[in-house]
Amino acid sequence: MNASKPLVIVTRKLPQMVEVRMRELFDARLNADDRPMTKAELIEAVETADVLVPTVTDKIDREVLSRAGPNLKLIANFGTGVDNIDIETARNRGITITNTPGVLTEDTADMTMALILAVPRRLLEGATLLKNQQDWPGWSPTWMLGHRIYGKRLGIIGMGRIGTAVARRAKAFGLSIHYHNRRPVPEPIEQELEATYWESLDQMLAHMDIISVNCPHTPATYHLLSARRLKLIKPDAYIVNTSRGEVIDENALARLIDNGEIAGAGLDVFEHEPAINPRLLNNRRVVALPHMGSATIEGRIDMGEKVIINIKTFMDGHAPPDRVFPAML
Repeated sequence: MNASKPLVIVTRKLPQMVEVRMRELFDARLNADDRPMTKAELIEAVETADVLVPTVTDKIDREVLSRAGPNLKLIANFGTGVDNIDIETARNRGITITNTPGVLTEDTADMTMALILAVPRRLLEGATLLKNQQDWPGWSPTWMLGHRIYGKRLGIIGMGRIGTAVARRAKAFGLSIHYHNRRPVPEPIEQELEATYWESLDQMLAHMDIISVNCPHTPATYHLLSARRLKLIKPDAYIVNTSRGEVIDENALARLIDNGEIAGAGLDVFEHEPAINPRLLNNRRVVALPHMGSATIEGRIDMGEKVIINIKTFMDGHAPPDRVFPAML
């Protein structure tokens, strides 16, 4: 290792300008072929690194962290969610965790709004028909009818940065904003959005036309939309999830859509990624995307810059700006 620079091991390929900057500042070990690291490779990385830069798909669990070497003092996660890291074990071993909050808000909210439009209006079905060169008889008053979103009730689960950004977009499209959160948002925001707070998630689900999942995945939100809760949703309502797949009981969701008990879903995340429940993937009433809600060039560069700032600040002996504490989860 270069004695003057910390050894920073990055688990996946990052945007070129981010990697160039990392090489300048650190003794950076990069992943040129972008192949996901095995558990054995992650263990080898934590045994030797001063700083580990994993992504949201790298499972930095107790088994991996138990092998961490004495030099590992920082895990600078390339991602906002930190459900891939055993935060408590890291804390007990004196390892600081950082993430990249804020920079993906607008990108993810854009994708959420795209799915809110795409599913009720059957955009993917129409595009697929033309792409597959199927016979299109031309315009008809009763063909490929979807549902209007204007005037419908949108229920947002998780009114943090992204949920609030989704609400602003949805209000502009004429949707009525409702939300469930651990606590109400500040009154000025609630008034701006003309939003209604529901303390009971069960009651909100039963009254919504479209439901958007925007809460993080934590032990408390695993299968928050359980089979029981999913059955509360109206048969003509839609679900959109751009948060984490684990928040929804995927098997129950697939069954209810198959049976016509939920009208459809727009899903950018899945419970067992990269595996996708084939019943969801093959259902024409489901728009499935490959976890691309935050996939913009600008967003990835902003994430990389946050990672670099967190590492540099920490190595300079200061508290990194995006430190994650267990109490925050």
